Amino acid sequence: MNENKILIVDGMALLFRAFFAQQYSVRRMADGTPTNAIYGFMQYLFDAVEQFQPTHVACCWDMGSKTFRTEMYSNYKANRPEAPEDLIPQFSLVKDIVAALGIPNIGIEGYEADDCIGTVSKQLSEMAHVYILTGDQDMLQLVDERIHVVIMKKGRGNYAVYDLGFLKEDKGIHPFQVVEMKGLTGDTSDNYPGVKGIGEKTALKLLQEFESIDGILGNLDSLSKSVKAKIEADLDMLHLSRTLARINIEVPVACSLEECIWSIPAEAEVVFEKYRLSSFLKIIG
Repeated sequence: MNENKILIVDGMALLFRAFFAQQYSVRRMADGTPTNAIYGFMQYLFDAVEQFQPTHVACCWDMGSKTFRTEMYSNYKANRPEAPEDLIPQFSLVKDIVAALGIPNIGIEGYEADDCIGTVSKQLSEMAHVYILTGDQDMLQLVDERIHVVIMKKGRGNYAVYDLGFLKEDKGIHPFQVVEMKGLTGDTSDNYPGVKGIGEKTALKLLQEFESIDGILGNLDSLSKSVKAKIEADLDMLHLSRTLARINIEVPVACSLEECIWSIPAEAEVVFEKYRLSSFLKIIG
């Protein structure tokens, strides 16, 4: 009996990446609606299915920009530009196409896709090996015995696949320390600062010595004067940054393995024709 393997797709990560990779290609529906990002999204999706051969597939989405993190810290992701105009109509269209492939679209207001991915991964990892497809390094905190994080690299079909061993080898840390790192260094793309003046090198050294932020705080007197001063000056932001970085794995979403079976329904053909994506039908037979 083959073991179940579920591919959980970070929808927005793929769609944005696809849009910027395809922004000069002019693909439109008969009514002029752009479909370049959708086209790129499907390429990425089918590349990953080809590479990882999942038995099950699900896709998670952000549902608006207000989440429990923006409630906690109003500057959270406040640096993000508005979505490009041509991309906006493709947000809902891509979900139609994902649904037509028989893939569940999962998302819940007030939480980010990361939280849904974390929750569903933990729920389903008892029944399947999980592969999370994303470009987002924050997800590395989810790695465990049965959860792999597949980071998309430049170019199609190019991935870094993190399991416990490769995470330790490549980044020098354990999964729980991904959150501790972000607490110390902050995250420029999510717009929270961590501790002013502490970069990755220092953070890594501290975590290798003291394991966690709590370990560091319990040993402040053995730190160099300057590092100690930096941490003491930014304690509140240190704790807030760590909380913002932590993926919530207890979000009220549920998804059964049965719903995610990878098997393309015959009616997908109609949808693919409508969106002028019929070239993918050859791939899927």
